[in-house]
Formats: sequence, structure tokens, C-alpha cells
Amino acid sequence: MEPVIRRARSAKIVATIGPSCSSEDMIERLFLAGVDVFRLNFSHGEHETHRINVERIRAVERKHSRPIGIMMDLQGPKLRLGRFAERRVTLHTGDRFRLDLDAALGSSERATLPHPEIFAAIAPGTDLLVDDGKVRLTVQRSGPDFAETEVAIGGVVSDHKGVNVPNVLLPISALTEKDRDDLSFGLDLGVDWVAMSFVQRPEDVAEGRELIGGRAALLAKLEKPSAIDRLSEILALVDGVMVARGDLGVEMPPEDVPVLQRQIVHLARQAGKPVIVATQMMESMILAPTPTRAEASDVATAVYEGADAVMLSAETAAGQYPLEAVRMMERILRRVHSDPLFRTTLSAENVVLQETASDAITAAAKQVATTMKAAAIVTFTSSGSTTLRAARERPAVPILCLTASRGVARRFALVWGVHAVQTKEIHTFAEMVQRACHLAYAEGFARDGERIVITAGVPFGHSGATNILRIASVTGEI
Repeated sequence: MEPVIRRARSAKIVATIGPSCSSEDMIERLFLAGVDVFRLNFSHGEHETHRINVERIRAVERKHSRPIGIMMDLQGPKLRLGRFAERRVTLHTGDRFRLDLDAALGSSERATLPHPEIFAAIAPGTDLLVDDGKVRLTVQRSGPDFAETEVAIGGVVSDHKGVNVPNVLLPISALTEKDRDDLSFGLDLGVDWVAMSFVQRPEDVAEGRELIGGRAALLAKLEKPSAIDRLSEILALVDGVMVARGDLGVEMPPEDVPVLQRQIVHLARQAGKPVIVATQMMESMILAPTPTRAEASDVATAVYEGADAVMLSAETAAGQYPLEAVRMMERILRRVHSDPLFRTTLSAENVVLQETASDAITAAAKQVATTMKAAAIVTFTSSGSTTLRAARERPAVPILCLTASRGVARRFALVWGVHAVQTKEIHTFAEMVQRACHLAYAEGFARDGERIVITAGVPFGHSGATNILRIASVTGEI
């Protein structure tokens, strides 16, 4: 019998699948090394490639009898310049440079910007950032099909470089036709999480949720300043969020990003929604077998702040050391969790409870588990709400989530401190206690004679209510 796979830490690891790690053998090795959720980046790769990767992940899942989360990351709108006659030009600070809808090849004096939505939204004084902010243009005069700009920061510009428009709400849907096609394909594959890019306002995620129709959990990538301005509204409509620090760092001053990261993690935890910290976490490991000390500290900081998960992008997708990157992230997470100050830091942040029986029971479960030195908190859930409440409390003991839904079990691969097990439906109170004790023992969470704290909602099988707390003693393998 295969040993039960348990993580010796509460924060989770998300890793991106790509050419460096797409074989079934490597996917299995990454999973065993610590990956909880695999990310499929739909900005790259054909549908057939993603389908094969999903099949390989599910084969590993079956082999090890552990739910593995799969996240599809939609590309979103890409705002890019057209092509240049000489492929690249050098713009000097103080130069005049025109952007327009003319499809003619660009020069050092003008270029195509095939996005009338940008011209409709900008005004004199608006900054346009080219190639992740390496070149900055300031609009002097604009109309419905052009913008005359002055080069504020010069540099080299080449074909199809990206354009960012910070601090401007663009009249663009977050979902392109490609995204809609990709989303339909991904949902048919059975992905567990859908990450939406280019979210600017609550209406964007509402559109995504309607299209998903409950077939997967929805996660908003926070990469636009306009989304930060309406974060509370967006959090109310999604199942989780991602701090997409790369794009945030382009559109906002770099010194603002660490502060925003902390604020987003705090607000997401208060809302009981999982939050991922992403982008450039161990960027140097694309080419090197070890991270810089600053990168190790960056990963640790996200965990100290209470993030549910940290993410690897190019480090695993295209890097030379994908397995080493996962192993290093696992080591950092374990080290943070063994630090006594980690628990002190988490406990210092009080979650604002609602005046409901569900919140009262969940908060009490954490306190009871601490007082009685329980081995674990066991949650029975159909929708996931009972377990999410338990995770929001960040208890000192593991959370064993028992659910009849395979989809719910897979989604909880992303959530802080949760070890999910798919099990049969329960129908009686006695059956609940017996099942909790049996699985806590079988999954290695409690030994003979140890106690567990159980939370659930009755009537069983109905979502939304947590109204039972029970203490039980494990009496060996039942």
C-alpha cells in the first residue's frame, strides 16, 4: 500500500507546467517534491498540449490517490504595438512619437497601436508604458485614432512590444474571443481553478463567473490598479485571488507593490478566500540551481504574511532546474512553519467574525483544538464553506477536509493547511464521528488515543451552514 502523502507545512505550492517539466515522470517528481496545484498558462501552448498535460496530472493523481489541483490561467487582452520597418527603433528622451491605427510599418517617428479602446480612454498627460515600462511615453495630444506623445524615458522598441496604460480604466472586456474558446476547452478538460487576467472591475469577474457556471472555482489576478481600488467588491464575487506582482510592478511604483501584497493577503484572509502570491519568486532559478538570498526571503515573507500559496512560473515551465526550484520552495516553507514566530505572527492578526453560528463554531473549534492539544480539526463539507472557515482561522493543527465531491477536494489543494480526502456521503451523526476518527487515523493525522475536533453542518449534504462541533477520541483503525 502506498504511504499517504502529507505536506509538513500549511502554505501550498503552485507550479507552472511547460516544456521543462511536462513529461509524466517529471510531473510526478514535482508532485512528490511538493507541488499541490499545477498551472496551465494559456498564453502559451496549443489545446492539444494542455489536454495531454491534464491527462498526465490526472494519471499521477490516480497513482498516488491524492487530489491534485489544476489551474488554467487565461491570457486576457494583450495590448501591443505593431511591426517596425527595421524591426526595432531607438527612441530618445524628448523625442516626439506618434501612435495611430495606420497599419503601415513603424519608424522612429510613429508606430501602429491597433487598439482604438486606448485612444478612447487616454487624454493629455496620460503615460503609456512600453515593454514593461522600459520606455515611457507621455500623451501630449490625442484623438479617436491617434496620440501624439513625448518620450519621457527613451530606449529600444521592437515589434509587438506590450503597452500598459496605468491609472486608466480601459473599455475592454477581460475576456477575449481566445479566452472564451480556451475557457470552454479547459472546463471540458475538468480544470479546478480558472484564473482571469486583466480584471479591472467587478463586472469583469461577474462575466467570468457566469461563463464558468459553477464548473470550476474562479480566481481573479490582481494586476491592474483599478482592480485594487474595488478589491472588496471583487473579493465578494470570486473564490480566490492572485497577487500578480509583475504587472502590478509595471503599472504602479515598485515601492507600492510590497505594501499592496500585504494588504491583499490581509483582505483575502478576512474574506475567507485563498490568495496566491506570484511572479519572480525565485526568478534566478531559471538559470541557477539555487535562489538568491533575497528570493528566499521573498518567498518566506509571503508565507509569514499568511498567503495560502506561492507560485512558480518560468522557474518550472521553462527553467533549467524545475525540480530544484520546487524542492527549494518546499524547504523554505517548511522552515518558516517551524519558526515559533510564525505562529505568533499569524495569531496577531484577528479575523473579524460575522455574528453567525457558522463563524462562532469555527472560531471555537480552533480554540478547543489548542486547549485540548487536539491532533487535527476534521471538517465535513459539501460546498467547501465549512473548511474555508476553518482555514481562515489559521489553526495551529492540520485541517482534514472530508467531502463527497472530487471537485471540492481538488480545489482545496490550493487552500492553507487543508488536507482533503474524498469520501462517501454521511447520513447520521454517529457515522460522521466514526468516519472522522477512521480517516484521521488512516491518513496519519491522529494516533490511537489522540483527540480530534470535528465541525460540520446538519442536515448533512446541504451547503452553507456549520453548526456542529464535536470532540472525539481516536481508538485505532476502526
